[in-house]
Amino acid sequence: MPSRTVLRALGSGATDETAARELGMSLRTYRRRVAERLNALGAGSRFQAGMRAGELGLHG
Repeated sequence: MPSRTVLRALGSGATDETAARELGMSLRTYRRRVAERLNALGAGSRFQAGMRAGELGLHG
């Protein structure tokens, strides 16, 4: 699953459950992918990840 797909889902405001279902993955896998993206971006929160992804032009 591309990083941008998970970042878009994260930024959509959907619950984890909804985002996981829409991406066709389990809730556990979705949360693991989110944690990986947070770590890769050096973010301590989902908000920080969104800000950092925007700074890097990774949205959309």
